[in-house]
Amino acid sequence: MNISLGRLKWFLVLSASILWGCHTATLAPPGQGAARVGQATVNGTTLVYQEQGSGSPVVFVHGCCTDYRAWDAQRQAVAAHRRFIALNMRYFGTAPWPDDLSKYSQQVDADDVAAFIRELNAGPVDLVGWSYSGPVVMLVVLQHPELVRSLAIHEPASVTYVNDPAVVQAANDDRAAALGPVIAAAKAGDLAEAARLTPIGVNHQPDFWQTATPEMRAMFIDNARTWKLALTAPPQPPITCDMLGQIRIPVLITVGKDTRAYYQAAATGAAACIHGVRFVTVPGRHLAIAQEPEAFNSALLQFLPAN
Repeated sequence: MNISLGRLKWFLVLSASILWGCHTATLAPPGQGAARVGQATVNGTTLVYQEQGSGSPVVFVHGCCTDYRAWDAQRQAVAAHRRFIALNMRYFGTAPWPDDLSKYSQQVDADDVAAFIRELNAGPVDLVGWSYSGPVVMLVVLQHPELVRSLAIHEPASVTYVNDPAVVQAANDDRAAALGPVIAAAKAGDLAEAARLTPIGVNHQPDFWQTATPEMRAMFIDNARTWKLALTAPPQPPITCDMLGQIRIPVLITVGKDTRAYYQAAATGAAACIHGVRFVTVPGRHLAIAQEPEAFNSALLQFLPAN
């Protein structure tokens, strides 16, 4: 095959541009259109993220044993108005683990999320968390208030800020009932069973696995390996009610109408500590972001500050 020198140069330049576009860690805003997956290097690790839309960023942080796919039901709704960004925290998702696994903790996750927001270079963002990432995004706001314009959390997985010992005990008993079988399976090395039992337990829904979409099941299977890290993770950082009372940005807390007692206590407890909080009950349970997206998205979009 004969290729002229000029055409060959054009081909090499085009090829280099394509390769650079595939491997770049830039966080430049995308245009309207399809979702894009990118990578950002922060704090010595590479975080994978998905984004779509334009405008001021809304950053979504997933919960335990999931990844940015947990927010699939929010992406189109938010990207129609804003720049939707959902990232995988360190060790989550399908990428190879980046280090000796010694940095699995909520404080490390909070540090990574804060560094990621700085890399956006787009001013304070609207930050959204769920479950395990509830305390993570709280830490980001408390430790780096200049980075966050508003905060929304669906059912934070923490009761460290609840002051009533009886409520804390009942909540922790319910959490043990939800996750006890999961932990037993993970300790036995049966990660497939841990993947299956996790959403069944946290959502208090025995038929979850049979009724879930293949994509949802795949996400839990892909992230079941993080249970090996969670079993030896350091305790949650002690977020107190007084600390939450220092938050002065707009805050939305949502809770599922039929959620477990643990998440009910966690959500109502957080709302009781935060001044001026908007507290919204939505249909469904802990996985309402996926199972009742219209209600959750409506509450979120009504809450978010103007673009």
